Amino acid sequence: MSRFFIGLFFLSLHVSIAHASFVRGKVTDSKTGEALVGSTIFLKEIKMGTITGLDGSFLLKNVPSGQYRIVCSFLSYETAEKTLTVAKETTETINFSLSEKSSEIQEVTVTSKSSKSSEVSARQSERYADQVINVVSAKTIELSPDLTVANVMQRVSGVVLERSSSGEGQYAILRGMDKRFNYSMVNGMKIPSPDNKNRFVPLDIFPSELLDRLEVTKSMTANMEADAIGGTVNMVMKEAPANRQVTANLGSGYNALFFHSDNQSFDAGSIQLKSPSERYGLAYPVQMKDFTLENLHVKSGRALPNLTAGFSMGDRFFNKRLGFIIAGSFQNNFKGNSSDNYSTTTNSLGEQIITHRFFSNQQTRIGLHAKLDYQLGPGHKLMWYNAYLDFRNGQVRDAISYNAQTTRLRWNQQTILTSTLKGTDRMGATGLDLDWSLSYGQALNQTPDNVQINALIINGITSIDQNDGASRKWEHNSDDDWAGYANLTRSLKMGGSWRMDLSTGGMYRDKFRSSFFNEYHFKPYDGAKAHPQEIIKGVDYQNYDEIKFEVNSYGNLSDPLNYEATEKIGAAYVMGKASSDKVQIVSGLRVEHTNQGYHLKFPTDGARNEGNQVYSDVLPSISLKYSIHQEANLRISYAKGINRPSFFEIVPYSMIYEEYKERGNPDLKHTIAHNFDFRYEYFPHPTDQLMVGIFYKRMLHPIEFGMMNGFGQDIYYMPMNFGNASNYGIELDYMRFFSWFGVKANYTFTQSGITTTKIRVKENPDPNSETNIVTEYVNQTRPLFGQAANVANFSLLLKDKHHGWDGQLAFSYTGDRLCIVSRYLDQDSWQAGFLQLDASVEKRLGSGLTFFAKASNLLDSPMIQYVRKNSVNQSYAGVERFKQGIVERKEFYGQNFMIGIRYKLQ
Repeated sequence: MSRFFIGLFFLSLHVSIAHASFVRGKVTDSKTGEALVGSTIFLKEIKMGTITGLDGSFLLKNVPSGQYRIVCSFLSYETAEKTLTVAKETTETINFSLSEKSSEIQEVTVTSKSSKSSEVSARQSERYADQVINVVSAKTIELSPDLTVANVMQRVSGVVLERSSSGEGQYAILRGMDKRFNYSMVNGMKIPSPDNKNRFVPLDIFPSELLDRLEVTKSMTANMEADAIGGTVNMVMKEAPANRQVTANLGSGYNALFFHSDNQSFDAGSIQLKSPSERYGLAYPVQMKDFTLENLHVKSGRALPNLTAGFSMGDRFFNKRLGFIIAGSFQNNFKGNSSDNYSTTTNSLGEQIITHRFFSNQQTRIGLHAKLDYQLGPGHKLMWYNAYLDFRNGQVRDAISYNAQTTRLRWNQQTILTSTLKGTDRMGATGLDLDWSLSYGQALNQTPDNVQINALIINGITSIDQNDGASRKWEHNSDDDWAGYANLTRSLKMGGSWRMDLSTGGMYRDKFRSSFFNEYHFKPYDGAKAHPQEIIKGVDYQNYDEIKFEVNSYGNLSDPLNYEATEKIGAAYVMGKASSDKVQIVSGLRVEHTNQGYHLKFPTDGARNEGNQVYSDVLPSISLKYSIHQEANLRISYAKGINRPSFFEIVPYSMIYEEYKERGNPDLKHTIAHNFDFRYEYFPHPTDQLMVGIFYKRMLHPIEFGMMNGFGQDIYYMPMNFGNASNYGIELDYMRFFSWFGVKANYTFTQSGITTTKIRVKENPDPNSETNIVTEYVNQTRPLFGQAANVANFSLLLKDKHHGWDGQLAFSYTGDRLCIVSRYLDQDSWQAGFLQLDASVEKRLGSGLTFFAKASNLLDSPMIQYVRKNSVNQSYAGVERFKQGIVERKEFYGQNFMIGIRYKLQ
């Protein structure tokens, strides 16, 4: 009987489908051909309707036979209406090509344009750019699980993230090229770095919601600054909208590590921002009364929920001539890190020594952005961009092994301020276009009163280390950057369909950096005790603010981190772009002049207390783009680029360690690179793409750290130029959207090689020698620092416009990568392959409200650092192993969950 009813059901289903009629079609922009996602389609007579999907297509099911008026509408576009006749048991196809609304106001024509923050606009930017570029749209960023620009970067092909202690992305490595080979921009202007040694910018300081789009450029043209061997990261902030727009969001979440562990914290507000030597003078002998104790009191308890909030408002006035937008973002997140560090030595029981470390981080991000633009007249426009980023991290790190415990109390603040005035002038009568920019940027970094307390554990009793009980450090640095740019372009019509754009321009940058470091050392001392240096936990103190110390009278002001640096860069270029219906050729020549110097604040006898490097580079570039057909391009390009030494690398510092000395190299040369790119691009639909790229880089004088013989028996670990290096690979990008779901995927294979000097330790062949081992120097070829051979991303997208659902499931994989370059042969440290799964979902509730949920690191994959199997460690017994090598560190960051609400008035 049941089979009879099942058969009857499928028979009726077949009959209903057989007699149904369908109406299908697609909605596109009349000029660009881009799919208009979310267009409304309805039949007037029977009130039947639907919404177009990700590819602009729609489908009306079970339409009764008859004649109808079918209407298509989309925001900022003219509504279209057509007549349609539907026959019985047929499928009718009807397409719409909509035109944008426009209105002329006095002499200025304001046209409603597709948002540059859309996915379609991102694909157009990639398609029509002069360089090899990847673009991430604001809509993609909004839907993604990523809250910072650094984490958004991991979705781009060829990008590897270098992570902070909380597991969050911090720096981007592009195409296997370390972060030193890339530079970061805001609205096309290079920004200074808060790092106290280097010039690269931490991308975790930027909240992703402030962006209109993220542009990653991987090839160079003559109008770009040349120190981009790896590429550039341009964060384009939100633009002033065509009409009034208000958005706001509020969210909360939790880090899973705190489900079963307490969060530790201290009072960062009581920290003295300046050291005693700064407050009272360098000759002042410090005393214990000069140091605060309130910030040494550690509290434990449940972590508070994470909080995120954002707001933006934009509008236009004075007949649309004046536009403005202000946007702000606030994030207060508690992040954890549970880490085990594995030693190759054993304790008295023959067990491997493991140090367990737990990090409690409270991260606060504040981002503010404002922009004004004013249309002076046809072709004349002024823009003023301003951005302020503030990132603060309060951290308690407890490290415990079987015989020792160290606790670090650290508060750090990094800020970036950038302000740019830009003008564009289109002088139609002369055919000249002028754009110019004046920019100021300031980066600040401070880590005041960074405390570390050291204790020994003997027979279960914890007491403060009598030789090195504690240290307290003050560090701060600033980077001030003034720059001016000007570009002049003349457009010429040539024979046939050819057109020529001739450009020339230049830039000048003046940078000043100042760095300060001061450290004090303490020993435990309680004069009221018979053994005044014996301070025992549970007897003499319960918390760290109860420990009695004595301090050395003077801090370490001769540290080389007390320095000033200057950099003056001037550049000029000429460039021509010849284009026709099928071909575009861009060729140019750039000249950059560099004057980079340093000055030690506290000179030492016999040292090179100041110095500078002056050099010029002539940098040619050429690129060809060939349109195979309307939807496909073929690109090939060459550019010569450079990489300057970091500010601290050329300072003649010297740091003494147990086995070697580290020092700077004022004779370090800058790196020169020849960059070749080839890419095939196919855009079958406005939101779809297939891109296959090949790249090759040949570097001269690459900068890496290696061993160097000094005077006598001294061995120095220092930055040096090591011959030549090569880096090459292949990139694949695929994106395909269907009616209600889509697929995004990319894969990058990278291979590189550089030869550096290493130390090899071996048995002494001389039986009469007093030593059993000897060392020798050998050359070893290895990959570039930070490079992973395999990087892949795969995302599944859900978009149900009819019911208001959006979703994303994102996989990210980074293969083994070199993370620490050892001084010793075959002792380099590698970070094991890392797989991450993230997810997000949104539901539109109506009246401008949207509910969203985000989750990251769902697999809680451990970060494993290990040394590969070699002749030395293969004989180690009783150690933690990975791929036959030995594990050095294993970290877990925990899953992150967040829910929230978003409001948009448009």
